[in-house]
Amino acid sequence: MTDTPASQPESAAPSTPAAVRGIAPLDAAWIARTVAIALDEDLGAAPGRDVTTQATIGPDVVREAHLVAREDGTVAGLAVVPEVLAQVCARFGLAPVEVSLDVADGTRVRRGVVLARLRGPVQALLVGERTLLNLASRASGVATATRAWSDVLDAAPRADGTCATVLDTRKTTPGLRELDKYAVRCGGGTNKRMGLYDVAMIKDNHVVAAGSVSAAIERVRATFPDVLVQVEADLLEQAVEAVEAGADFLLLDNMPDDVLAATVRAVRALEPTHGRVELEATGNLTLDRAAAVAATGVDYMSVGALTHSAPILDLALDLQ
Repeated sequence: MTDTPASQPESAAPSTPAAVRGIAPLDAAWIARTVAIALDEDLGAAPGRDVTTQATIGPDVVREAHLVAREDGTVAGLAVVPEVLAQVCARFGLAPVEVSLDVADGTRVRRGVVLARLRGPVQALLVGERTLLNLASRASGVATATRAWSDVLDAAPRADGTCATVLDTRKTTPGLRELDKYAVRCGGGTNKRMGLYDVAMIKDNHVVAAGSVSAAIERVRATFPDVLVQVEADLLEQAVEAVEAGADFLLLDNMPDDVLAATVRAVRALEPTHGRVELEATGNLTLDRAAAVAATGVDYMSVGALTHSAPILDLALDLQ
């Protein structure tokens, strides 16, 4: 149901691509489409224009620029940088920009660290500046927020020595889900599901519509036998009912820590006859509660704020 968690680089500046370091990469076709839309938004329909830059700087002026972190954080989304600049150059017939990435996505960085060095037409650098910053800053902000959760959970192993994992949700910005969920992977988190198509999530309204938990599970199994089935429960009794009905995964919603722990024990007691059931805590989760929630024995914690409320990481493009 879940992707393999991203690797967790500590600092420094490895040059190894993120994919090699265990983080499933951004889809190249998605990057190209998204950048094209973002540039149209900024420049007008292709090729568009930047009335300030094109009026004040000739197309043959070449300089170097540095992409710099203005604060500490975890980097993500740097793959958009060369794509933005390549599309700008193609639109305006400019010579290509040379892009050298000094750090890999998923790397912790300190304020002032140079993330990338760009050399090419100043027109291209300035036209593409805001677009590449918008995307990379957002992704890095999500990665930084996720890393904070990953750090707390890694420092709070459960009784069996394993650690709970932080998950994202579908609370992403429309059109940017691919970027948001990639950034979660860069921060050490795991993607729960990419959309409505890959995992069945039976919530209270589905139960009402179907008539019961068992009926909802049976209908999913009959219609989409290839997907895992998760059921939302906010009471211990509901969790037990869902396991007995054949759920693969439980979403334990807004449970106090003592109720959550009791629910985990009850579900685990059913596993010899019903098989392994993965358990996810959600609702009203904070970093201050994370260690206590992990101690209940849940496998995951899903945190919508990773993608719907994370502040950007402040990045800047400095012309040299």
